Amino acid sequence: MAPLITLNNGLKIPAIGLGTFGSDNYNAQQIAQAVDFAIRNGYRHIDCASVYMNEAEIGCAISGLIKKGVVNRDELWITSKVWNDAHGEGQVIESCKKSLHDLKLDYLDLYLVHWPFPNYHAPGCDGNARNPESKPYIHEDYMVAWRQMEQLVEMGLVKATGTSNMTIPKMELLLRDAIIKPVVNEMEIHPHFQQAELFNYLVSKNIQPIGYSPIGSPKRPERDRTATDTVDIEDPVIIRIAERLKIHPAEICIKWAIQRGEVVIPFSVTPSKIISNLNAVCGDPLTAEEMEEIAAIDKNCRLIKGQVFLWEGAEGWEDLWDLKGTITC
Repeated sequence: MAPLITLNNGLKIPAIGLGTFGSDNYNAQQIAQAVDFAIRNGYRHIDCASVYMNEAEIGCAISGLIKKGVVNRDELWITSKVWNDAHGEGQVIESCKKSLHDLKLDYLDLYLVHWPFPNYHAPGCDGNARNPESKPYIHEDYMVAWRQMEQLVEMGLVKATGTSNMTIPKMELLLRDAIIKPVVNEMEIHPHFQQAELFNYLVSKNIQPIGYSPIGSPKRPERDRTATDTVDIEDPVIIRIAERLKIHPAEICIKWAIQRGEVVIPFSVTPSKIISNLNAVCGDPLTAEEMEEIAAIDKNCRLIKGQVFLWEGAEGWEDLWDLKGTITC
């Protein structure tokens, strides 16, 4: 079983979960089968989202396991997320209720705002696609969504709320205005993209970082691939440490993340990989020297750039991430 991490509201989240974003490569039933296998083999944390279009199938898998006595509901940590096209008044609550219906649950352990703006794209679009209705971050609009997140806690439909793909300038505004503070921020983190500044900021605010794509993202959609992307599990440092421990390089990436203090949500539909990812939280830890070596191989290589969310007048995907330290309008 995975170690537990205590959040700022006292709840305990498993340090490793199964991601369920199947990209364009896997259908909903394959993802549901992976969830079934993962829970049967020790996972207790499943990370979902409405936009992944597989929550109904996942819900059937989870409810079936509960009915068979394989697992109790209170042993599971189930996360979902509101998609960008449902940030308006009343829409966040309705989206959450839809996810609960699809997942066949009475409550969610964690509900996230998937991206900090209402921009969205057509399913399966390429990297050059742009929605003419896209716009930069507007804090007043985001707070319309966040007030509904707070209502969901008060209604008992979710136990905790959090953010995803946030930046420090945006988080500063949210922490200033939120009544119920976020307990986590879900973000891309792997050895070649460590996000140390944001990571340390979140820790200082007692907000738990959750790392998606913790081993990189080798099967991400083609629209997210660029010629300068690097591959973490091919890094000589990662390979050498894996050879010492006689495990797959992917497990080194996960060990590094969890020893750093992250929660991680690797995705796979392959049984052997699902097991090895969970095994990474066990066994011999990385040494302090190895942790330092991995800290030194950060290449600032963001894989999920989000360029399909850009608005008219934006110069490039960098504008989404407030790299100058201020919110780009």
